[in-house]
Amino acid sequence: MALTQLKVADKREYVVYIPYYDEKKRKYLPYSMSLYKEKSLEGARNIDGGDGIPFVATWNVSSLPADLTRCRVQFDGNADLSYEVILSNHEFIKYLIEVLQNFSRTRTIDFSQEFYRRLLHLDR
Repeated sequence: MALTQLKVADKREYVVYIPYYDEKKRKYLPYSMSLYKEKSLEGARNIDGGDGIPFVATWNVSSLPADLTRCRVQFDGNADLSYEVILSNHEFIKYLIEVLQNFSRTRTIDFSQEFYRRLLHLDR
């Protein structure tokens, strides 16, 4: 699904997440919950202004902020370039909010540097 076609999630689905985010992020929360329910995202990782490396991210869905989400990201359609991270739902949804914020500014679909550090286990 295209990010521009995301619908606002039902308030009952995201109201429990509101305390986890500041006002800027809360604005994107209803849409990030819709994206979360899609269970996948396709985009491209831009590295130093070069051509983007395509990726597909997939994850499991659960309803509570403290539940865990297992996210797998595969780059360039190559199984050898697959990575996985387990995060609490509220953390993962924060990263989806950042994807939406970035998309609204740049029209590119990519995760934040912080997400990639977590994915590659550089931040513990």
